[in-house]
Amino acid sequence: MDGDELNIITPLTIQSDFAEPDFSEGGRDLWEHYHYEVEPGQVLLRIDKYLVERIKGTSRNRVQMAAEAQCIRVNGRAVKSNYRVHPGDVISVVMDRPRYENEIIAQDIPLNIVYEDDDVLVVNKPAGMVVHPGHGNYDGTLVNALAWHFKDNPEYDVTDPRMGLVHRIDKDTSGLLVVAKTPHAKTSLGLQFYNKTTKRQYVALVWGAMKQLDGTIEGNIGRDPRDRMLMTVFPDGEQGKPAVTHYHTLENLAHVALVQCRLETGRTHQIRVHMRHIGHPLFNDARYGGDKILRGNTSSSYAQFVRNCFDTCPRQALHAKTLGFRHPVTGEQMDFDSAVPPDMAALIERWRQLAAQR
Repeated sequence: MDGDELNIITPLTIQSDFAEPDFSEGGRDLWEHYHYEVEPGQVLLRIDKYLVERIKGTSRNRVQMAAEAQCIRVNGRAVKSNYRVHPGDVISVVMDRPRYENEIIAQDIPLNIVYEDDDVLVVNKPAGMVVHPGHGNYDGTLVNALAWHFKDNPEYDVTDPRMGLVHRIDKDTSGLLVVAKTPHAKTSLGLQFYNKTTKRQYVALVWGAMKQLDGTIEGNIGRDPRDRMLMTVFPDGEQGKPAVTHYHTLENLAHVALVQCRLETGRTHQIRVHMRHIGHPLFNDARYGGDKILRGNTSSSYAQFVRNCFDTCPRQALHAKTLGFRHPVTGEQMDFDSAVPPDMAALIERWRQLAAQR
């Protein structure tokens, strides 16, 4: 999910029949986990009492914490725990991640841990690893790996959304992610993402030389009404959610460009969708049309060169390179940088060699 979708403090561990993000709050996609329509004969009742009677296995305290985190919505608006439900109200309980349909199994999957202390963990995710279980990926995910890593830590519950991953990136995007090991850490980091004080920069190889070397892409992003698997830009703002991406060209390399992207918002597939919107799809991004020869000549030798490039980096050429935030306990500024991984580095070098020949 690139830009990375942002997580927030969500105190309920609950199940759901809903999969798609339905709500937005300050740049964060939220998933609906419970949905109720208040019966016509319902007497006025505090919403925390109403939900405790209906959500199996939860407590009034957890419902109240969820309300404080703006995770309880009535008719689309966040309410406090003392809100009294009325007949006809539509109540939603939302979370910052899709539901976990099955038990999270700890799996001994190697993690590239960049930094760890008692409060946070920074990991460099490889391309090909799904972040959260679900939708046919119930094991082998980063969450499964974290469950193994924390298996001897009684304070860390991998299913408790008050801790864990603070943001996400797509399966085939590599790069840095931060994990909160305590509820306090997740609260602090979540607020930093919400207030846009974190530092996140991506490196991408895109089709086409950039004529404008620096720029800002603005345009609401939402699901494509013709294909729900795709996101698209709604430039007039009548649909979708506001999204802002700043880019800087690092190198123009013949028929592609190496760009640096800085996110203001964290919408699903944001960089991929915004770059396509301005005519520069990410190289080898199959979902958004970058897995075809979009620039260059028609010679057979050039076509073979591009095919070799696709084989060298068989995924969208996108890496979450830098991450910066203030430590949730000490307040110290923490800045991390990760090297471009070998597949993408080799891809860039191929294009540099071609550009040098020309």
